Amino acid sequence: KQWYQRRVRVGIPDFRGPKGVWTLEEIGLTPQVNIDFEKAIPSFTHFSLVSICQTAIDCFVASQNVDNLHLKSGFPKEFLSEVHGNIFTERCPSCGGEFLRSTPTTTIGMKKTGRYCTTIKTNGRQCRGQLVDTVLDWEDSLPWDELAECEYQCAVADLCVVLGSSLQIQPMGNMPFKTKKYGGKIVIVNLQKTRMDPHADIVIHAKCDDVMRLVMNEMGIKVELKPIDMPEKGTLRSIKSCFRPDPPPILKFRVKRIKESISNKKSEVKTESKESISNETENTNCKYDYHRNDLSVSSRIR
Repeated sequence: KQWYQRRVRVGIPDFRGPKGVWTLEEIGLTPQVNIDFEKAIPSFTHFSLVSICQTAIDCFVASQNVDNLHLKSGFPKEFLSEVHGNIFTERCPSCGGEFLRSTPTTTIGMKKTGRYCTTIKTNGRQCRGQLVDTVLDWEDSLPWDELAECEYQCAVADLCVVLGSSLQIQPMGNMPFKTKKYGGKIVIVNLQKTRMDPHADIVIHAKCDDVMRLVMNEMGIKVELKPIDMPEKGTLRSIKSCFRPDPPPILKFRVKRIKESISNKKSEVKTESKESISNETENTNCKYDYHRNDLSVSSRIR
């Protein structure tokens, strides 16, 4: 999540800062949360990432935020992985197409939204798959394709820059290790200390916007602060029509391994849960959760 002042500036509260939502809940206080995602605006850091992507520098952004600010700033979808989803997008499970909408979805947990996919297939017909929202619920696993792509991009990156993240949520919190493992460097920009600080090559405890202004000036890159136009109300705009190139062999291998891991662990969890139920049938008030939160590919929006 972004640091406190920046989140407030763009119109979204902080979660893990000194007065963050989760921080206050942990000490028994009730945070006052009133989020209007439609009025949230991208920060200078969002726009600076767009400007960097428009240069000859190869870049890729992995985001845990669901606020749509990266897409609203104009960052290209093909270089963006929103691992926890986007409250303004709908996805087609049949063809993988994604659509941007003007208002937040009314559901979370990858539920059907009532719309149908308009992607044109190779035979000239529309896909017509039932669209679902992309925001993960508490028990949902990270989408294996987004997770595998993040692992690959971090592994091949020369530099991993962490901007305003506590790195507490797994498995995304361990992604910088992939860069370090294969000879890359890590830079962390965050107001608070993180557990990754001892492993980073550079640690800057400052505001992201302030740091990125200095970086943009040093690189001689002009940043244009102009959000893109959102789709008209009630309409959808295609932002991904399976246009990404075929992944390299190493990524295909990782995708296969992750899918097998998910399948095997879900099977183990269900078996353990069924055995527990059969052993404790006398306790009729017990409730069992078949979704375990300790899966290596599972994460919470927190």
